[in-house]
Amino acid sequence: MGTYGLLGEKLGHSFSPQIHRLLGGYDYRLIEVAPDALDGFMRSADFDGLNVTIPYKKAVVPYCAELSPRAAALGNVNTIVRRPDGSLYGDNTDYCGFETLVRASGISVAGAKCAVLGSGGASCTAQAVLRDLGAAQVLCISRSGVYNYTDISPWQDADILVNATPVGMYPGNGSAPVDIAQFPGCRAVFDLIYNPARTRLMLDAEARNIPAFGGLLMLVAQARAAAELFTGRSIGDDCVRRIAGQLAVQTGNIILIGMAGCGKTSVGKALARRTGREFVDTDALFEEKAGISIPRYFSLYGEAAFRRLETRVLTDVTRRSGLIIATGGGVVTQPENLPLLKQNGVVVWLRRPVADLPSDGRPMSQMHTPAALYEARKDLYAAWSDFVFDNDAVTETAENIQKELRL
Repeated sequence: MGTYGLLGEKLGHSFSPQIHRLLGGYDYRLIEVAPDALDGFMRSADFDGLNVTIPYKKAVVPYCAELSPRAAALGNVNTIVRRPDGSLYGDNTDYCGFETLVRASGISVAGAKCAVLGSGGASCTAQAVLRDLGAAQVLCISRSGVYNYTDISPWQDADILVNATPVGMYPGNGSAPVDIAQFPGCRAVFDLIYNPARTRLMLDAEARNIPAFGGLLMLVAQARAAAELFTGRSIGDDCVRRIAGQLAVQTGNIILIGMAGCGKTSVGKALARRTGREFVDTDALFEEKAGISIPRYFSLYGEAAFRRLETRVLTDVTRRSGLIIATGGGVVTQPENLPLLKQNGVVVWLRRPVADLPSDGRPMSQMHTPAALYEARKDLYAAWSDFVFDNDAVTETAENIQKELRL
């Protein structure tokens, strides 16, 4: 079995090892190389095949003795195979990946005006796919190009936006390369980023009822094409869909919202035990960060300060993947928390009869009756949640969530 891996500068966000294990079962590792060490690596490293990501897709081209016609036409390489004579063959499987994503979305690009953000290798590939699928006009938007961010007038009538930049990628969650509000005619967004699952650009688009598609399916589809080159075996489309779905479940957070005392911590711990996932309680993290209890913090600094620190805690924890997260009862009162919860997770509202909700040790429940708080928050819980479960018994509720979400 050969040695394979992903070459890049910073790879802490990558899901590629899991994907390649599922595709071919071969040894696949992350290979972080600094720009000034790239030449030495390419000339001396012992590998059988590589995938290549930011920022080296163009930089590795000179090391390849031969390029596929597609890689030569695009001027960038994301897959390298070492041939029996030791020379390197470069190909571009990103084309297959992005084409798969666009076709699977059901969005027709024929006749469309498309704006592709970024000028790197991924951008060149996306532009080629869009042209081949019949786009009427494809504009490359970059910081210093003919079309740039200082004057959007030539491209603000774009039908389709494609983000091929790393803006918004983990750990830089929450950033967007453009404001979707500036594109009133936009009817679809494709973001090649896959971590987080839903970037700020995607969430902003969805808030305007614009379909938005992340890069996970593209990642798996291009990996399938690379694995076929590595192993010489054909891998079916069903395998791509299955792995993409499996990875989405494995890496997504399960976020529990609901009134204080509804059982989020108990259900979260039970669900973590059933699934083998890590459980995180944001109230516990808050107290750890603040150095004092939540009731004490409330009494010293008030609710506004509490909410600000709560959001900072959420910002840190929701960047991570594959967690069970229990949140505070009032998390839904701050609009800025919604994209934090949605970027990498499925939001579950746990309900419990108001008469059964305790108030001891809960500052908001002591300032207002649980019934009054529920009345003020119930519509927010409903709007923010993807699933709703009545928590009548902890074990049964955890079991129901596991089954419904296929965890």
